[in-house]
Amino acid sequence: MPMPNQNPPPWTEPATTAVLVLDDGSVIKGVGLGAVGQAVGEVCFNTAMTGYQEILTDPSYAGQIITFTFPHIGNVGTNRDDTETSNLAALSGVRGCVLRADITDPSNYRAVEHFDAWLKARGIIAIAGLDTRALTARIREQGMPNGVIAHDPNGAFDLDALKGEANAWSGLLGLDLVPDVTSGQSYDWDEMRWAWNTGYARQENTDFHVVAIDFGLKRNILRCLASAGCKVTVVPAKTSAEDILARNPDGVFLSNGPGDPAATGHYAVPEIQKIVASEKPVFGICLGHQMLALALGAKTKKMHQGHHGANHPVKDFATNKVEITSMNHGFAVDRDTLPAGLTETHVSLFDGSNCGIAVTGKPAFSVQYHPEASPGPQDSHYLFDRFVDLMRSSKQS
Repeated sequence: MPMPNQNPPPWTEPATTAVLVLDDGSVIKGVGLGAVGQAVGEVCFNTAMTGYQEILTDPSYAGQIITFTFPHIGNVGTNRDDTETSNLAALSGVRGCVLRADITDPSNYRAVEHFDAWLKARGIIAIAGLDTRALTARIREQGMPNGVIAHDPNGAFDLDALKGEANAWSGLLGLDLVPDVTSGQSYDWDEMRWAWNTGYARQENTDFHVVAIDFGLKRNILRCLASAGCKVTVVPAKTSAEDILARNPDGVFLSNGPGDPAATGHYAVPEIQKIVASEKPVFGICLGHQMLALALGAKTKKMHQGHHGANHPVKDFATNKVEITSMNHGFAVDRDTLPAGLTETHVSLFDGSNCGIAVTGKPAFSVQYHPEASPGPQDSHYLFDRFVDLMRSSKQS
């Protein structure tokens, strides 16, 4: 019987085919995946254990490089249903993703494409083999850095040039990214939420008409509105209040989206002020929440590390209940600037930041988190019912 090999060959480190270069000059080496090239963006981390396809297609991540803290990303492959961007022409606004482990072959009955091939098709650069815990700790301690992610199969990198690019990028503060992700024209939506073994149903009967302003809409928000009995008309971000109100909606929805809310507010805030003054019910999510707050006199601020994940506890002061929520934002409404007439309705139990407001005497409210993402899984679906109740009361009066 042959003897086992007493001297196995030494382990060799994989060749460097990708780098992540931070604005402080740090160079983190790894193995390249997805698209070839380089991209600059803000480096954040996401703590969700599932939903990587939805995360990478969420328009709110435009301009960011996502570090996944969960080590196994890509192992269930990708499919045609879990893409969140409603503007398919934009594909993805995300600049790149950072992974701990290499991508394995998919193991899921819904998978139709390997994650690496999916990344390539959408032009998303990825790097694997990094100590993502160390990078996450760095972000928690020092804040979200600007960085450049680069992938070259030959491993040829001009590190000085990459450092210069990371250091020179202006960052998200003051940056309006909504024009990159909003729809180019208005359209109607009738697809409802996914159901086990039946997929997505089409809406047959509607009770209300909602105009949704697309600052970077997620498709599942539209599905939740449709499932709540709303006929939904989506309009581009720069649509005027006059055009929106001319459609005679029962309510107006302000969507999520990327970038600095104060920058988007230059053109969005005056229109939202007119909509609120019209007494039409208004519901905002994420960037829409920030837009509503700005329109009513509050201010927003850049966060240290942001909120990105599917495990964020939020307290609703109206019910005294705690919801487990999904979040994705690097800016927040500054609660210290809330004027008279705005009531804080929700708060983060992680850091005490504002997560919801309601307008006194007006049928308008908003939340910072994503009730459609279902991490609870349905802790926050009541918010769509709350919006419907406001529209019902408005029509009756």
